[in-house]
Amino acid sequence: MKRRRRGWPDGREQASMAEIYVYDLDEIGLEELSGEPQQETAGDRKAQAPTLEQLEEELRKTRHKSRYRKVLRSTSFSLLVVAAAAVLTAVLFLPVLRIDGTSMTQTLQDGDIVVAVSGTKFRIGDVVAFYYNNSILVKRVIATAGDWVDIDGEGNVYVNGEAVDEPYLTEKALGQCDIELPYQVPDGKCFVMGDHRATSIDSRSTSVGCISEGNVVGRITFRIWPVREMGLIN
Repeated sequence: MKRRRRGWPDGREQASMAEIYVYDLDEIGLEELSGEPQQETAGDRKAQAPTLEQLEEELRKTRHKSRYRKVLRSTSFSLLVVAAAAVLTAVLFLPVLRIDGTSMTQTLQDGDIVVAVSGTKFRIGDVVAFYYNNSILVKRVIATAGDWVDIDGEGNVYVNGEAVDEPYLTEKALGQCDIELPYQVPDGKCFVMGDHRATSIDSRSTSVGCISEGNVVGRITFRIWPVREMGLIN
């Protein structure tokens, strides 16, 4: 005799209790079944907590970053101080000048870049830079205060009656000379001439005259450009 399965009023078959339990276990989770939240195990906590080695490594990285920032700040400050000192030294003690013109050829050429040593200490034969009408000129010192200067028609120069040896010249000329010779250099001044005597306008002309020692920028000592001509200035 077969047992007939009881049906629902709408025609659906009635599920057995075992089938309901299976459906419920498939649909709900373990936490809902037990009625309590799943507890975190000690193994999970151990996996999440950093180890001592990890903490020490992180501390080491932090200290390294801190030291790096301090070194970077110190280095930047040192470079800034050195750069400022270099600029200050260049402006005050070692002015860099560019030669404009041909009045000092063959010693200096147009476009040469030279370094001067600031100060008013110079001697006869030195090449100096000086202020003149808001410009800087470069000439050679021929005589100083109290000296008598004379120049003959061939361009030979005499100071206090003695001929001046000028090995730096390639040619001599009286040039543009409108002063009365012999000429005595006034106090606090010096008599200068360009090495290209034929074209240089200098102390031989009343338009320039002798220069005041206080207007001297410095003594030209070294040429830095062009590179092939780099060296001391005689």
